[in-house]
Amino acid sequence: MSIVALAGGVGGAKFVDGISKLVGSGELTVIVNTGDDFNHLGLKICPDIDTICYTLAGLANPETGWGRCGETWNAMETISRLGGPDWFQLGDLDLGLHLERSRCIQQGLTLSQVTLQICQAFAIKDRVIPMSDAEIPTLLLTDEGELSFQEYFVKRNCEPKILGIHFRGIEYAKPAPGVISAIQTADMIVFCPSNPWVSLDPILTVPGIRNAVMVKKPVIAISPIIGGRTVKGPAAKMFEEHGIKPSAFAVAEHFKEMLAGFVYDEVDKKLDNKIKELGIKTFTTNTLMETQMDRVRLADEVINFASE
Repeated sequence: MSIVALAGGVGGAKFVDGISKLVGSGELTVIVNTGDDFNHLGLKICPDIDTICYTLAGLANPETGWGRCGETWNAMETISRLGGPDWFQLGDLDLGLHLERSRCIQQGLTLSQVTLQICQAFAIKDRVIPMSDAEIPTLLLTDEGELSFQEYFVKRNCEPKILGIHFRGIEYAKPAPGVISAIQTADMIVFCPSNPWVSLDPILTVPGIRNAVMVKKPVIAISPIIGGRTVKGPAAKMFEEHGIKPSAFAVAEHFKEMLAGFVYDEVDKKLDNKIKELGIKTFTTNTLMETQMDRVRLADEVINFASE
């Protein structure tokens, strides 16, 4: 079975890791949000690509979900001591990847070419493709002015109120090579339990991707909101600041025109009829992925649901 997963963040990384354990080499393609990418300390930083690659390679820090396991922080200690910007933490192992990626891009390679090299170096059997090779930074208009996503998410700890979201330059961007063909040939498409506003919307807004997804085939979304809250990240807060009550229903409604099926946590079973009224088939289960076994179980349930 050929599966395409749209993903970003820790939740997306955990879920695609579950799928990866179930399918053969080359059967999973992960299209990754790059709206979080930014330049820091003179380096090209791609948080979502790196979180997904580290997770698929078995190298992710199990406590945080991001960064490398067995990390050291000597470089950041020196930067901090010298008065440099230390609000975005880069471990020594992680820093090596950013240095090499930045060098390759400066020499003319595209982001998708460098990402392929990372996957090959880390023996990742799945295809990981950025949504675009163009720079499409997610900018947040807040009550404190315009902020890049990482300034909002890390430096300001999601505190400012969001008034609007803009993906700069997206109208001129193109999908990265392989994105459209992967979607067109997929047997199923999965929207991972990622933030709808700043992880999945950037991917779907790249010209050509939403139209490709809309072609008739099973498109399944998994709610990142459980009992009105997110496990990690500001998705619930973003719904509230858009005047929408955060819930699994709100996620389903956000993507309703594209979905054949929707997976959400059993604690929200009372929302079932309301979601079905959107014309979407539903499946309820335990969507928390606290262990490796949880990831595989959830992925298996989603694949079986899609096959129906």
